[in-house]
Amino acid sequence: MPQYQAVPVTLTAAERKTLKKRARGAKTGYRDWLRAQIVLAAARGRANARIAADLGVSVDTARKWRGRFAARSLDGLEDLARMGRPRRISALERAVVAALACQLPAATGVPLSRWTGPELAAELAARGLARQVSASSILRILAEHPIKPWQYQSWIFPRDPQFAAKATVILDLYQGYYQGKRLAPGDRVISVDAKPSIQARNRCHPARPPAASRCGSSTSTSAPAPWPCWPPWMCTPGRCRPPPPRPPPGSPRSWR
Repeated sequence: MPQYQAVPVTLTAAERKTLKKRARGAKTGYRDWLRAQIVLAAARGRANARIAADLGVSVDTARKWRGRFAARSLDGLEDLARMGRPRRISALERAVVAALACQLPAATGVPLSRWTGPELAAELAARGLARQVSASSILRILAEHPIKPWQYQSWIFPRDPQFAAKATVILDLYQGYYQGKRLAPGDRVISVDAKPSIQARNRCHPARPPAASRCGSSTSTSAPAPWPCWPPWMCTPGRCRPPPPRPPPGSPRSWR
């Protein structure tokens, strides 16, 4: 059986600080935490068998990361490049996808307020800019960049070319100016805003009287509540029964 000699490990101040940060970090991945613990233990002069027993790993694992760190420092703790299938979508096609996503749909003649993955895929196929690319692949390409067209909100980023001119009029009125002239003391600005839902609510739900309270009681003894329960649109004479009449004084149940 071959006998392996432990590789000595020496840490610099910067390397020790980095490894301790990984070993103590609450969000550090398990594999990074494990490799940092192996190297820190090796720097204390511990044998591979003891490191493996303390961390619950095999001796080969402790020897592997100890040797990689001794040969390549912190870079040796990273995973090596693995063989895999080459990318089917070329770098040029990825650039075309990003360039199209940066354009407004209205500028390209597409009647949309913002791009989505399926719409980008359909537009690329219609133009022949790239081969058949699925919507999920397009979203993965855009996820690698800060380009996220599905997060574009038209009400946050106005697209009206005359927005600045229209907004200037409103902003000038807030400052007391109209068409470059200051408003006279007798001038009045009327703001009209159509809010049918709020107006309908005000018609169906009248304002609550100040003297009335819930369940027929009142904050003032001289102002009785209009309905047995409040609010009146929830408890009407057709839905709620009025409270029973109070028995006359002296009756057996007058104490209620």
